[in-house]
Amino acid sequence: MKQTQKHIFINGKIFTADDTFPFADSMVTEKGRIIWIGEKASMPREYAEAISAQINTPAGCCDVTDLKGRRVIPGFVDAHMHPVMLADFRKKITAMPPEINSIEDLVEAVRERRKQQAPGEWIEGWGYDEQGLLEKRSPTRYDLDRGCSDSPVSIMRTCAHIRCVNSMALRLAGIDRNTPDPPGGEIERDENGEPTGVLKENARNLIAPLLPQESVEQHVDNLLELGGVLTSQGITTICDMGNLDESDNIPVYEAAAKQGFHQRVGVYYMWDFFADNKDFRIPPERFDRKRQIFAAGLKLIGDGSISGRTAWMNRPYYGSEDEYGISVCSDHLVETAVAFCKENHCQLSMHAMGTRAVSRMIDRACLEDPWTSPEIPYVRVEHVTDPSEESIRKAAEHGISFVSQPIFPYAESKSYLSNLGAEWMKQCYPYKKMLDAGVTLGFSTDAPATFWSDPSDPFPGLKLAVTRTAADGTDCGKDQAVDITTAVKLYTKGAALAAGFPDTGILKSGYHADFAVLSDDILNIPAEDIDKVKVVQTYIGGRCVYER
Repeated sequence: MKQTQKHIFINGKIFTADDTFPFADSMVTEKGRIIWIGEKASMPREYAEAISAQINTPAGCCDVTDLKGRRVIPGFVDAHMHPVMLADFRKKITAMPPEINSIEDLVEAVRERRKQQAPGEWIEGWGYDEQGLLEKRSPTRYDLDRGCSDSPVSIMRTCAHIRCVNSMALRLAGIDRNTPDPPGGEIERDENGEPTGVLKENARNLIAPLLPQESVEQHVDNLLELGGVLTSQGITTICDMGNLDESDNIPVYEAAAKQGFHQRVGVYYMWDFFADNKDFRIPPERFDRKRQIFAAGLKLIGDGSISGRTAWMNRPYYGSEDEYGISVCSDHLVETAVAFCKENHCQLSMHAMGTRAVSRMIDRACLEDPWTSPEIPYVRVEHVTDPSEESIRKAAEHGISFVSQPIFPYAESKSYLSNLGAEWMKQCYPYKKMLDAGVTLGFSTDAPATFWSDPSDPFPGLKLAVTRTAADGTDCGKDQAVDITTAVKLYTKGAALAAGFPDTGILKSGYHADFAVLSDDILNIPAEDIDKVKVVQTYIGGRCVYER
C-alpha cells in the first residue's frame, strides 16, 4: 500500500473535510501519506520545480497527476458493515428486486437452485423484506417447502435479525411446537402453535450451527472480489461488525491483504458467541490501530430492527397496542462486555435502534469513565434510529459516538411506513439534532443488512441525508436534512472519528493518502442527482487501486 516516490496531484477540486482548510487544488503524497496540500499557487518551490522537471523529463523524481478539474474527496469510511458476510452472500440467492419481487419469485429461485445441487445440501439466500414483496408478508416454511422439501433452506431477512427456513431445516434443528423461545428471541407460531419457519432475533441462531461453513480459501476469494467492488465505490476504510457465529475474520482479512485486498479494516467480535468462553482472548498485538487489519473491540446486539418490528421502542408499533419490539441483550452480556473492553482498553459497540434500547445502552455506558485513549470513543452506538433527546444529550456529554445508516429509510420506507406510520417515520434518524447537540456522528451502510441490490454503495445514503426523501418519494423528515458538504464529512471524517481510525477521513498533511476522484462535482450538483455520481479513481495509501 505504500509508495516511496513523491506523487504530486494538481488541478483538482479537492474537498479535504478538514474544517481548518476545507478546499485545495493540489497535494503531494509520499510513502502512503499526504506530505503537503493546498493551492498550487502557494506550492513549495521544490514541488513546483518537480512538476516542471516531470514535464520536461518524464522519468523525473516525482509522478505528477493532473486531476483535470475533477472533484476529489477523502475515501469513504464505511464504519458499520459485515464485509465477509456480504462477500459470501453475493454467492447466494438475492431475495430482493430486481431479481425477486414476490414470494412466488423466491419459491422459483429456490426451486432453480435445488436443480443445480444434490438433495440434502443447504440452499441459502438473503435480503427479503416483506413490504418489498408482492404479497406484503414474510415467506414461511410452507412457501419454501414448495420450492424444495428434500434440502434444508434458509433465507435471511434484509436486517439479518430474522431468518426464514423450511420444514427440513426446522427438523434438523429440532424445532417443533414444544421448543421454547430462546432468551431474546422468538419462534414465530401459527394459530395452532406450529412454528411458521420465521425465527426472530436470537431464535435465528438455532440454525447457525447447522449451516455449511466455507473454507478460509473460499472466504478469501469472495473477499477479494468484494474488495474490488468497494474500491470502485471509493470505499477505502471499513469496520467489520461481526459474524453470526464464533468464527474469527482477522485471519481471513490478513490472507486477503497478502493477495491484494486494500481497505483498512477495524474488526469487532460479536460478544454473544464469546461471553461464556473463559479461554477467549484477543492477542494484544491485534489492537494496534496502525495495522491495516486490527481488532477494534466488541459488539453487542441490544434489540432488533424497525423493518422487522423487533427494535425495542417506547411506544407500540403502528397498528398495535402492545407490540414494542424485543430487548435481546441480557445484563450478563452487557456487564461482561464492559469488563472485557475496560480490561483491554478497546471500543464497545452497542446495536440499538429503538428508543428504549438506545436509552438502556447509553445510560449504562454513562456510568463508566472512558477506558480508551481520547481519540477513540470508548462506546459507539449503532443505528440510533429513534433516540430520545435525553439520550442524544448524554451521548454528546460523555463522548459516545453514533454510527447510523441513512440508506435504511431510503431503501426501506415501505416497511417504516407500515411499522411506524408517516409522522413517526419522519422523527427517525434526527441527524441535525445529533449534530447540533455535539454528537460525534458517522455514516455507514450495514451491508448486507440493507434492502438495496448494491448495499455498499454510499451515494444513495448521501442522497437521503441531504434530501430526506426515500427512493420511492416518501418524506423522511426534511427538517433533519443536512447539506451535502456535511453529509460527505459524515461519511469520511465523522465515520473515522466515530470508529477511532487514526489519520483517516481527512485530506491533511500526515494523514493517509486515501481519496476518491468523482465523475461529477458532488458538492455542486442538484441533490436529486447525488446517487448518479460515480467514482472515477480510488487511491489508498497514495496508490491508484481502481480506475473506471
